Amino acid sequence: MTESVRVVLARLRREIADGRLDEKSLDLALSGLAQAIERELRRSLSCSLRPVINATGVILHTNLGRAPLDASAIDHVRDTATTYSNLEFSLDSGERGKRDVHVDRLFQKLLADGISNEPAISTIVVNNNAAAVLLALNSLAESGEVIVSRGELVEIGGSFRIPDVMAKSNASLREVGTTNRTRIADYERAINERTRLLLRVHRSNFEITGFTEQPAIEELVALSRRRNIPLMEDLGSGALFDLRAIGITDEPGVLDSLRAGVDVVTYSGDKLLGGPQAGLISGRADLVARMRSNSLFRALRVDKLTYAALEATLLAYVKREHDAVPTLRMMRLSTDEIARRAEALVKQVSSELADRNSRRLLKLETADGESVIGGGAAPSATLPTRLVAITHADLSADELAARLRSADPPIIARVEEGRVLLDLRTVFPEQDGVLAECLIALN
Repeated sequence: MTESVRVVLARLRREIADGRLDEKSLDLALSGLAQAIERELRRSLSCSLRPVINATGVILHTNLGRAPLDASAIDHVRDTATTYSNLEFSLDSGERGKRDVHVDRLFQKLLADGISNEPAISTIVVNNNAAAVLLALNSLAESGEVIVSRGELVEIGGSFRIPDVMAKSNASLREVGTTNRTRIADYERAINERTRLLLRVHRSNFEITGFTEQPAIEELVALSRRRNIPLMEDLGSGALFDLRAIGITDEPGVLDSLRAGVDVVTYSGDKLLGGPQAGLISGRADLVARMRSNSLFRALRVDKLTYAALEATLLAYVKREHDAVPTLRMMRLSTDEIARRAEALVKQVSSELADRNSRRLLKLETADGESVIGGGAAPSATLPTRLVAITHADLSADELAARLRSADPPIIARVEEGRVLLDLRTVFPEQDGVLAECLIALN
């Protein structure tokens, strides 16, 4: 309580010092001091992590928590979190078990299809993809060299760079080729007695176009087999769903890489897979076993809640219930479906404002636009959509967007060309009514 009083009084002093309060507004502020302190106290005792409505059209919005989870995943998390579980206990033998089994069995179902010669495929889970890369490099190439193209030395979110992760793994980086052109001969010439691993890094958050060259994955696999050096691919996003079904052709999937003969693939759980934050390592069982026995694995492993959410998400894939994964459902939405919701929203808000017989400040209309995948996945891929474009007679687009962010729940929108744009592709249908009420209140 005391701290809330101090915060409110300090804010009031700043406003006085800045000349933002005249005598009348100061009297008004003082008369509402008790209410201001109560609001500040309520705010300080509430959670700062809040649900928001994502109306940006960015499906995997990193700043907004990336992939939302389905209700079935949340139910499984709740059931696992509120009681004891068999996380590391074998119900068959009555002895200690391994937490890996809860998802590895599902990954084996999903990743065994169509892999030539049927090598044993295993999967382990750590806390994010950077951790997956760190663990894999340390396990397979510690004190040795890892060969990678200069054009693949990427920086991922939060200023984390592949060379920095590699340095922490105690593996040495051996750069080959140039930024825009690398050939298989560059890899071949770089191999020496210290070479432990060939690494391919998918450029998931940018593209290099023009005068470029990159070895095909088949060439790298052939070199790996010929020289008996494992080939690892950091996919980053890691789709388990065939994105070609929705018109995205340049984003390789996990199964594509394993079918091609890549020995180890690292990818994220909360991007194209549509699950919780996790780093996934899938590949040859003998190589994955080396990572599992690494002491780093215990430091990087995930808890029962992540396993529960991931298991429920993977079960949807196994059952081919793709619409049960919100990320996939949003990507699969047609423009017509989104347009119908956008038009209904505009009609509802416009009709309500017309009935009030007051000055119309808010103008809404629909317009063509594009949604993006986001989250460092398929950087050039866009999905056609239908937007709700909003202007306000008394507020700029930035001011209008700020008002939307201050709503309860906050609404996050895009601002382009002097208009606030809402893309319902990333708004859950049950949130349309809340969105309408908030827009009506802004008039």
